[in-house]
Amino acid sequence: MISAKGIIFDYGGTIDTNGIHWGEVIWAQYQLAQVNISKELFREAYVYGERTLAKKPIIQPTHTFHDLLEIKIKIQFDYLHSQGLQSVNNKKANIITEGCYSQVLETIKTTCNVVEEISKNRPTVLVTNFYGNMPVVLKEFSLDKYFDTIVESSVVGIRKPDPRLFALGVKAIGLPAEDIVIIGDSYRKDIAPARSLGCKAVWLKKICWEEESIEAGKEPTAIINNLKQLSEIIL
Repeated sequence: MISAKGIIFDYGGTIDTNGIHWGEVIWAQYQLAQVNISKELFREAYVYGERTLAKKPIIQPTHTFHDLLEIKIKIQFDYLHSQGLQSVNNKKANIITEGCYSQVLETIKTTCNVVEEISKNRPTVLVTNFYGNMPVVLKEFSLDKYFDTIVESSVVGIRKPDPRLFALGVKAIGLPAEDIVIIGDSYRKDIAPARSLGCKAVWLKKICWEEESIEAGKEPTAIINNLKQLSEIIL
């Protein structure tokens, strides 16, 4: 069992997909929408979209998660058009957007209960690489009441895996790092930075984008494949 006086959650890939990398979530919907491209070309479009959103203030603070999905898929399709793929269209973009959104709604029925249970009687902070609209997204999914503070990369100007982002979360909780458990789906972006600060770290490892090697001295405190397992390992 892991003793935790304070909790820090990651959001994307953790709470919203329960350990499935967003690239894999969207790729599955591409296949259902019969977008006939290689996974390699999809990865190019996905990475292009993420970099575009990280560099440009396209997402506004008022955008919902549904808005965000629509924008992401549009940027990906724009990239695919630039590569000569003309078969992608608005109808398929809509199928992908709605499929992703429905999956998140279903997943959060489970993960919301976990967050509620784990956050009881503990200061709980969200630390996330996101686009500036995290408060709206949390409210959209009725998750806002569980977090005392939100530390969002686009707001504070620091992105994971920079441990300074998590250090802001530790500071917000106001407890020694060794009393805090950080929960995330990426070893490189969540677990290694957490361990470098002296926090405990639970790695939600389910369907990854790529294999991640564990560094000596920065091993996860625990590895799970479903967020529901937190209730079994955290005191």
